[in-house]
Amino acid sequence: MPICPACEIKLDSWRSVTDHMSERAQRSDPAHVMWLNRNLSLREMTKEELEERLEAFFSGNLKPWIISRFIEKFYGEKPHPFMVAMQNPSREVLLGYVIEHQHFLVNWVRILSKIVYETEELPVIRYELENITTEFVGTESSPAHYELLLRMGESLGMKREKILSTPPLKGTVEAINTWRKLSQRHWVETMAAMHSLELVADKNLRRYGARIHYFNERILDSQDFPEAVKNFLREGYEVDQYHAEEALDLVERYAVDQERVKVTVLKSFDAFSKYLLSRLERAWLLEAEVIA
Repeated sequence: MPICPACEIKLDSWRSVTDHMSERAQRSDPAHVMWLNRNLSLREMTKEELEERLEAFFSGNLKPWIISRFIEKFYGEKPHPFMVAMQNPSREVLLGYVIEHQHFLVNWVRILSKIVYETEELPVIRYELENITTEFVGTESSPAHYELLLRMGESLGMKREKILSTPPLKGTVEAINTWRKLSQRHWVETMAAMHSLELVADKNLRRYGARIHYFNERILDSQDFPEAVKNFLREGYEVDQYHAEEALDLVERYAVDQERVKVTVLKSFDAFSKYLLSRLERAWLLEAEVIA
């Protein structure tokens, strides 16, 4: 059943959604206007065009739709500024990554734990527990991503105590708060919201049209970066391949209301974009400290 992507009320047709959104936009309702500007067009559209664009925007099977929208938002004609910065990252950009990402990862495993608690599906429980182990616990032979992240920060000259004691920037806090709100939804929506973000490190996205990768792969063979930096980036580059798609397969298998899942994913993408900008903001702050 069609859904308003801004306020999420269910309506009986895309024509009804169009009438609803047009009426709200004419009243200059911020949520509806921002959604239209961000996802469809900055210019005013006729109702006929809006209905056609809305229906086309939300059409398609869930997994390929999520992948396509992710590429469109982060790796399209204008890739996200953080991805651009990671093609030739400075020390400050990498430290901005470390400082803000530690907060992301702690929140990440807390939300995945909630999925485990709420689902009855054993494949999902197994998948999430493996994910939590990889991201936060690690094994005797393979350190957790969280540990590798902290080692990357240390290799760039920042003490672990400093990393852990640095509070998140406003954009990171707002993004985390969004994901916590999304975690109050059905576990399938929560799973889609969180694991669709892992597409960011999937090198296979270029097969689907991504213009660049998450970072310049030549970094992995470069002598210009500490081994701890390469170890952290390599983990995502090699291990995360197909990982997000496995989660999306599970989401597609168990999703009942695909339109609502799609709307939830879009909200998560917006939060992710804001969070990635916080990594850059942190880099600028660190650069300013050096100059001062």
